[in-house]
Amino acid sequence: MFATAYAHTNIALVKYWGKRDDGGRSLNLPAVGSLSLTLDRFGTETTVELSQDAQGDSLVLDGTPRAGAELARVSAFLDRVRGLAKERRYASVTSRNDVPTAAGLASSASAFCALALAATRAFGLTLDDRELSKLARQGSGSAARSTYGGFVLLHRGERDDGADCFAEPLQTALDARLVVVRCGSGPKEVGSTSGMGHAQRTSPYFPAWVETHARDLDDARAALAAADLEKLGEVMEHSTLKMHATTFSARPAFFYWTPTTLEALARVRALRAGGTGAWATMDAGPHVKVLCAPADAARVAAALGEVPGVFGVDVAGPGPGARVLGSGA
Repeated sequence: MFATAYAHTNIALVKYWGKRDDGGRSLNLPAVGSLSLTLDRFGTETTVELSQDAQGDSLVLDGTPRAGAELARVSAFLDRVRGLAKERRYASVTSRNDVPTAAGLASSASAFCALALAATRAFGLTLDDRELSKLARQGSGSAARSTYGGFVLLHRGERDDGADCFAEPLQTALDARLVVVRCGSGPKEVGSTSGMGHAQRTSPYFPAWVETHARDLDDARAALAAADLEKLGEVMEHSTLKMHATTFSARPAFFYWTPTTLEALARVRALRAGGTGAWATMDAGPHVKVLCAPADAARVAAALGEVPGVFGVDVAGPGPGARVLGSGA
């Protein structure tokens, strides 16, 4: 049996950063809820093929066989699917990213969402979207949101077993674009998981991040309901800067930003001062994503493309949810 699935990346507008205690069950339960936009650019295509004879799982990523921690993480996730399917067969996983891996462009979100969908179908399971989002979350917290297209809410939940921690789509009349400004190259020095754990343990600002987060989420949802781009942009930028404040104040501190990141942020502020609605967000990486109206996207992209050190600019709109491309025996 095999199945192939594709999932798009998503960018959190109100951030997910930090985990809550799950009793050691590795359920990836977030410390706070989050709100994101699934993009029509960037994503991951993954094929999972089962074998009766294999002695273990295998992983090929972007044409290169992988082992060590990368394979172990995928195999541990497949163990969850095998448990659901009451199966023992191992799988070969072949995955291709249309986004740089481990560079702060949400490759893990699309990767584990595509893996969750392809693996469940290969093992003969058909999960509804809510259950699929719960499963994908256990591979990568942000992967739960890539299950759906457009604007998506991930509930923090309260239960220790994660049953109430799932994503759902949000309806809105708002149309927006996200200008993706690449401000660095290669894998980042500090991974998202290790970075958020270190910030959670050592930053004195982390408790304030959690305590003030619910209001940000409420304000962002209200902005979407009113189709208010300016309000959404303001909340998004505020959430982003609070998240990165926990990295600056960790002990020892660490930084995802580069000098180019700072130059890009200054350009966004200059655009606003000149009357163009533009607001910035950054994930755990150097790249800047700029929220703007569709009519302003070309102007924003051109202005950010002129920043020294920027090596690529893409304009993305709302994209679809995860989908199966093919399956069979």
